[in-house]
Amino acid sequence: MEPVRFLLGKQSSLAPEKVIAAVEIESEDGEEGDVIDIDPRIRLMYSANEGDIEGIKELLDLGTDVNFRDDDERTALHVAACQGYSDVVQLLVDNGAEIDSEDRWGSTPLGDAIHYKNHHVIKLLEEHGAKPPMAPMHVNNSREVPEYEIDAKELDFTNSIELAKGTFHIASWRGIQVAVKKFGDDEIADEDKVTAFRDELALLQKIRHPNVVQFLGAVTQSSPMMIVTEYLPKGDLHAYLKNEEPLRPTKAIRFAIDIARGLNYLHEIKPEAIIHRDLEPSNILRDDTGHLKVADFGVSKLLKVTNRVKEDKPLTCDNTSYD
Repeated sequence: MEPVRFLLGKQSSLAPEKVIAAVEIESEDGEEGDVIDIDPRIRLMYSANEGDIEGIKELLDLGTDVNFRDDDERTALHVAACQGYSDVVQLLVDNGAEIDSEDRWGSTPLGDAIHYKNHHVIKLLEEHGAKPPMAPMHVNNSREVPEYEIDAKELDFTNSIELAKGTFHIASWRGIQVAVKKFGDDEIADEDKVTAFRDELALLQKIRHPNVVQFLGAVTQSSPMMIVTEYLPKGDLHAYLKNEEPLRPTKAIRFAIDIARGLNYLHEIKPEAIIHRDLEPSNILRDDTGHLKVADFGVSKLLKVTNRVKEDKPLTCDNTSYD
């Protein structure tokens, strides 16, 4: 049998081009609708694409290979995961489908389900032991693992509290409470979000100041990737101002000084100043002593000083450039 590429429905999450093709089957005399002899393995992939449970059962009962691969190395399980048919996925797995089979681009059924946000299929595959997709920052050489790397197994989420919906959590790490920003599995396929994660991590590594939230480490070699920072239990300035009486002048001045010191530190970092770009009360946190710390660098930017600017010359918008 000549190699066949199955083009119906959603394609691999890692394919360079998403191809959706309508297939018109014609008989030898050219009339539409006539049934021709189709390889049962291709029929299996077609049935998986259509969610045809009975058709799949019939083909499997006839001995059709549940792990047949097309020219792109995709299986019926890949197809069902892309389409989001959890009942088909369950049937295929029950009949011996390889849970972590990779297509020609390295995508697994779980990777495809994550890409197309088929949450029921994701949960089902994970319950059957599917391995999570490789973290985008994973390195094969242990010597290249960054110094800040935290073993995900050291983070205890047993009594975790969600600080922000779906993103920030409180966890326990080496006996202390920490704040953890999770980079979800469904975001791995989004190149812009991966880039934002890398950028935020690059910024946090440069920072160490009493008025800036302290970066402790990150999980980059496994999925989900995470950024770990100190946990400040007193919450953010927005909640404080909302629940408290108007600030006394002395406290308002102290708060302003804390914020100014944190920002001044960021702006004075050389050779690249850090511009926060999202400074607001909800991104200012209070520590145990009541002092403030600047937090959340998700949309921050490095501001490079051009060669024309001398060290003793003030930094202005006219003599700087963004990367």
